[in-house]
Amino acid sequence: MVQIPKWQVVLVLVLLLSGLFFAAPNLVGRQTAESLPDWLPNKQISLGLDLRGGSYLLLEAQLESVEQEHFDNLVDSLRRELRKAKIGNSDLRTGPKGVSFKLRDPATAARAREIIGDLTNEFLVSVSDDGAVELEFTELASGQLRNNVMDQTREILGIRIDETGVREPTIQRQGQERILIQLPGVDDPERMKEILGKTAKLTFRFVSENVTPGIDPTPRGAEVVPSNETDAEGNPTGAYVVRKRVMVSGESLVDAQATFQEGQPVVSFRFDSVGARRFARATQENVGRLFAIVLDGKVISAPVIREPILGGSGIITGQFTVQEVQDLALLLRAGALPAPLVILEERTVGPGLGADSIRAGEIASVLGLIFVVVFMALTYGLFGVIADIALIANLVLIAAALSGLQATLTLPGIAGIVLTIGMAVDANVLIFERIREEMRLGRGPVTAIDVGYRRAMTTIVDSNLTTLIAAVLLFFFGTGPVKGFAVTLMFGIITSLFTAIMVTRLIIVAWLRRRRPQTLPI
Repeated sequence: MVQIPKWQVVLVLVLLLSGLFFAAPNLVGRQTAESLPDWLPNKQISLGLDLRGGSYLLLEAQLESVEQEHFDNLVDSLRRELRKAKIGNSDLRTGPKGVSFKLRDPATAARAREIIGDLTNEFLVSVSDDGAVELEFTELASGQLRNNVMDQTREILGIRIDETGVREPTIQRQGQERILIQLPGVDDPERMKEILGKTAKLTFRFVSENVTPGIDPTPRGAEVVPSNETDAEGNPTGAYVVRKRVMVSGESLVDAQATFQEGQPVVSFRFDSVGARRFARATQENVGRLFAIVLDGKVISAPVIREPILGGSGIITGQFTVQEVQDLALLLRAGALPAPLVILEERTVGPGLGADSIRAGEIASVLGLIFVVVFMALTYGLFGVIADIALIANLVLIAAALSGLQATLTLPGIAGIVLTIGMAVDANVLIFERIREEMRLGRGPVTAIDVGYRRAMTTIVDSNLTTLIAAVLLFFFGTGPVKGFAVTLMFGIITSLFTAIMVTRLIIVAWLRRRRPQTLPI
């Protein structure tokens, strides 16, 4: 153990210098660190919500509405295909678990099954003797649909948050229907709730003219949609009778920007090639009609088509403020959520509380470090001072790992660092006590150090490995604060093993070769 190959010496020095390199940005302000050249490390430790302040939101997706929309689309397709095949049917409707209808002639059941099989393989089909057909959504198809919706929801929420400029957000799925969002540094949680909670489903549909909502009967294929305009109490001031058929949807949008027209804030939008063709055809064939722009079940604007719009772009006007058009453009760029979201839990942590937590954590860390350093120096003399040097190196490597990997430091994470300070010298204590025993048995300095390191190694690896396994399990199965604690504990165990075994041994061996002592100052 006192013979160290040159490659190990080089490896230790490279790792220590790399640690200093990556930890250095934490010694300057955040803006100064970000202004450093790209070829230099410029990332600081990411502070969690409990340290930096911000918003915590737990959202739940209303997945039942997605399944119902899936069933509605199947009903439309079935009605069209059964009509083409001239198969008489009645009472075609959706239910909580699927779709049902009745064949007028039970003999057409086989042909109806073929049509259903061509349209979808996600339903179990049963046909009774009297021609009643039941289509039940399979558990596998339901699970795949829900999983896809949650993945898409998480991605869209990430895009929306990135557009707002929030740094280092946390977006995690919890269970089958929930998403946890942490937004450090957010000072306007109400705006973030508005942005994240809106479905942002945009459609362009024609208004049924010469029909007064609430007075005239609603024509077939149309529905009454409230206006976005509200009174002082927030109640809609009007409504439109809008055709259900969607001429163009927001899925065809490729860009949306907040801008001004005649001094008023508006949203300009642009369609892709398919959407541009549909939009051009709709406006070409319906000059003079009202074209309703419906967002999340409300008509936000219903302009008159004065001339064909062939360029695939247009504007959305309304009684908007500058902030509202910026948010609307952001939502349209990010895309519509596939399912409505409900806020189950929300918390706001003020930056003052976070600053107090950081201060308390700093005091605990510094006091812990001082006590450990003094204890090691008094107990083991020169060797204790060497262990203290390795402890400082250990803290530098932890800071470098947190900065380089952009792991989030939370208040429990600070507790993990404080715990690591105490644990970091455990390996040195085992080694030094073993060396003392060998010295008492009459061995010389070189032999005592060699045997001490060799015989203590098994105990050191076993004890740290079991703790590391526990930390890994906490990381994968824990959430929130538990995971933050596990992150710093894992980094601390790995770096403390490296510094206790490699760094202290390198320093002790270098001192041993230089001084060639007859006895050890331990």
